[in-house]
Amino acid sequence: MDLGLVGGFKYLNKVYRKHPVDIKYVMDNDENAVRIYNENFEHKCQNKDIREIDINEIPEHNILIGGFPCQSFSIIAQNPPRLGFKDERGKLFFEMNKILKLKQPDVFVAENVKGLLSVNNKETFPLVLKHFEESGYHIKYKVLNSSDYLIPQRRERIFIIRSSDLNNFIHFEFPEQLSHEKDEKISLSTALEDNIDEKYYFSEKAVKGMLKAREKMNKGRVQDITKPCNTINAHLAKVTLNGTDPVLKIGERYRRFTPREAARIQSFPEKFKFILSEFQQYKVIGNAVPPVLMWHVVHSILDAINKTKVKRLTMVA
Repeated sequence: MDLGLVGGFKYLNKVYRKHPVDIKYVMDNDENAVRIYNENFEHKCQNKDIREIDINEIPEHNILIGGFPCQSFSIIAQNPPRLGFKDERGKLFFEMNKILKLKQPDVFVAENVKGLLSVNNKETFPLVLKHFEESGYHIKYKVLNSSDYLIPQRRERIFIIRSSDLNNFIHFEFPEQLSHEKDEKISLSTALEDNIDEKYYFSEKAVKGMLKAREKMNKGRVQDITKPCNTINAHLAKVTLNGTDPVLKIGERYRRFTPREAARIQSFPEKFKFILSEFQQYKVIGNAVPPVLMWHVVHSILDAINKTKVKRLTMVA
């Protein structure tokens, strides 16, 4: 999330200016995500599990940003099927709540899949809100679609903003859509590369098998490059023509996205470095919060804070 927090990057010829924030502490339990993070940022991320850290080691800060694992809440997750609180990963927000109670930052931002609203017969989300409200926070939430913010991807995520200051809460408004009509959306074609290596194309045998299920493929698997892409995820390295992940048809041939194309679809700038194997790159990219979308959310938060008090802010993510 941190690229969108700090800003200071360029994407599709637009500059997203640097935010007046200092990052004080960053942690992630995904070793590969940590390695990629540390390749790109001066402030280093620690490879730790939130359930095992001493909260007292986290420095004082104004804004806390995090996301509990989306796998247990996702609408499209099939294994295990929408477990919510029954899944240990779904309980990690309790750990985030402990940090809120002890550190009492001015603002807390959480991001998750849209499915959080409806999981467990819509019983989970009210409980999530209740726990955060009990920590003394006013809450606003909204589902944002990346394609509304000049990103070539239809990706719906819920953002939950909590403020301990009622004035900040009153002034805060989620970022306005930048593109409203279909013609204003950024097309997938802006993210595609030329001269693609043969390894990204599906074999003739795989294509023949797919053609037997053409009707299935027409339900959104093959992407229209004149429109935003469907949601990409961490499984892009294992994409098949019979799966649910987006694929491309270029001429008469079908292929998967390259890692750099996936990064562009997620709104990462060209200068952002993705090290490690392609398999791990796909995973980290697919799990990421689009930097441009996060930039707009943070920009709105800072705007609300600046209406009441102007100061340089510190963040923990």
